[in-house]
Amino acid sequence: MRRIEGMAMKRLVMGLAGVAALAIAASHVTAQVGDTTASVSADEWPYYGRDEKEQRFSPLDQINRATVAKLGLAWSAELDSDRGQESTPIMVDGVIYLSTAWSLVYAFDAATGRALWSYDPEVPRESLASACCDAVNRGIAVHDGKVFVGTLDGRLVAVDAKTGKLAWQVDTLAGQPKTMRYTITGAVRAVKDKVVIGNSGAEFGVRGFVTAYDGATGKLAWRFYLTPNPEGKPDGAASDDVLLAKAQSTWGDGEWRNSGGGGTAWDGITYDPEANLLYIGAGNGGPFDYQLRSGGKGDNLFLSSIVAVDPDTGKYAWHYQTTPSDSWDYTATQQIMGARLVIDGKPRDVVMQAPKNGYFYVLDRKTGELLSAKPFAPVTWSSGIDMKTGRPIMAKGVHYQDGPSIQQPGPFGAHSWQAMSYSPRTGLVYIPVQLTPGEYEKVQDFQHRPIGQNAGIAMKEFPEDQLEPIRKAMTGQLLAWDPVAQKARWSVPKRYFVNGGTLATAGDIVFQGDMEGTLSAYDATNGTRLWSFDAGTSIIAPPISYRIKGQQYVAVLSGFGGAGALIGRVVPDNQRRNGRLLVFRIGGKAKLKHEAPAPRAPIDVTGITSTGNADAGMAEYARTCSVCHGGNASVAYTADLRRSGALADPEAWKAIVIDGALKEMGMVSFAQVITPQRAEDIRAYVLRQAKKAQGK
Repeated sequence: MRRIEGMAMKRLVMGLAGVAALAIAASHVTAQVGDTTASVSADEWPYYGRDEKEQRFSPLDQINRATVAKLGLAWSAELDSDRGQESTPIMVDGVIYLSTAWSLVYAFDAATGRALWSYDPEVPRESLASACCDAVNRGIAVHDGKVFVGTLDGRLVAVDAKTGKLAWQVDTLAGQPKTMRYTITGAVRAVKDKVVIGNSGAEFGVRGFVTAYDGATGKLAWRFYLTPNPEGKPDGAASDDVLLAKAQSTWGDGEWRNSGGGGTAWDGITYDPEANLLYIGAGNGGPFDYQLRSGGKGDNLFLSSIVAVDPDTGKYAWHYQTTPSDSWDYTATQQIMGARLVIDGKPRDVVMQAPKNGYFYVLDRKTGELLSAKPFAPVTWSSGIDMKTGRPIMAKGVHYQDGPSIQQPGPFGAHSWQAMSYSPRTGLVYIPVQLTPGEYEKVQDFQHRPIGQNAGIAMKEFPEDQLEPIRKAMTGQLLAWDPVAQKARWSVPKRYFVNGGTLATAGDIVFQGDMEGTLSAYDATNGTRLWSFDAGTSIIAPPISYRIKGQQYVAVLSGFGGAGALIGRVVPDNQRRNGRLLVFRIGGKAKLKHEAPAPRAPIDVTGITSTGNADAGMAEYARTCSVCHGGNASVAYTADLRRSGALADPEAWKAIVIDGALKEMGMVSFAQVITPQRAEDIRAYVLRQAKKAQGK
């Protein structure tokens, strides 16, 4: 998020009133043609999205509008990390498997909660320096007796599903330039006899790709790059032909030659067994600024695109680009969902996506033909989608070359990784919407850095008197969206912009957790809240449902963190505590201990001084430190530097920032980009912020 000033702030807040137009009163919805998911047992949750089309719809109905009030905690499990928990559990054969922060894997008896095994891939903590948004992991795949997880440091690991013992592991980054700082946070997908994984890192400077490996051996089967080779030569990959034929000419000269261009596939990957196509969601450009990245030329394929490939060979089938010449972090990595809808009186097999740019897209699953696209949230960067060309109609000045540009959505997007769900019973898609405006401004004299972010946009601090208006402007919704009519049917406002993913069930219930720490059950037809549970800490992960011996369960991970938690005073100042796996059933009687952790007491800054220049430190902090420690040194989650004991000791501060004394905790040395004097300037700025917070 960027600074928002004066009248611009007023326009921004007034613009948010447009959200009311989406909160349409509940109205009649028509059930759609059922999908073919008979091969998936109703009792289990065997895939990331329950079925391969990732609808996140459970056909179980024991928990319904009449019984949900009797829902109670069946059991819970404490996790050993206080970082963000974003994982979707998998439940097969009576065992619930899940990944946690730092890419750990756990297995529990799904009925009783008895711990069966755990596996720690021992991710080096310094990998955190290359992660944009916490040490999170969104999920595992279970296939043919193995559990697969991607690790933050770029490995794909297979362990035995019964014992948790290592079967094999591969370095997915082998052969990539060492200057490109990749991570993996996305869920692994099992597709036929292969496992498929993407990667993250566009903000730092990488070239996105997706790789399929043989599930039995870990042997590389195929690889598909999502941007052209910066050196203009083939990669010996499945993407070579299409990059030459379609993508290469859409890039001008620019910083992408050094950075790789971005386009990382860090979340949405979906397999359609009927069409035998694998849909890949490609991410944002790196750097963000289109002029800097590509000389202001071309669409920059396949950034911000859905790309369909043959799952057996990786060969290109079709693509649709949601945001040509992306300059706003408008990824198309969000969930890609398959469904069968009745459109113009005929059943159509489609894929649907609600990406960060604020439009809801419906595409033909076999050809990529755009069938419809409408905004599901306030959008200012575009006035609509031209249905003849499929391209957005760009607003004037959106590329921010002549000055700052305030847009909706901002970089956090109208919808991010938090999963949406679809109910064939109601015909509605349930979207965790983010109402997040933001300001974009080109950076002057860009220089690629070997550490820290390389987004290519100006990083600023907020004036203190604007923090509260900004907080109020950034909110969320649970939105029920009709994908055929392309209209909202109902919505539930949320205090904070980041909330959990959703689960729809045949009991006509929608489950969602939120940043305030509440898991809620809503009537799927009108949004009435029917039940809630205080989890004690934020829930950003999506729930699942399964059945054992006739008993339906709902399970979800709790744990505060992720990208939204980096924005101090915009999300709740939750105390750090370990995450949990929470499992519910009708009549559950288990109790959850709400033990408040020790408060984060500030140090007494009276009499502490610095020889540094606080104003110079503010500029350096904004560029180098704010990505992890938050704007204005007021982060809600990671180390609050205003409370750091090192603030009182310039030598201790230097040892951490310059010498890397805390690299084993993820805080690596910044000596490559910061001088000792600049580190002292940052200390002077943080000290000034600490004194402001204490009224001194």
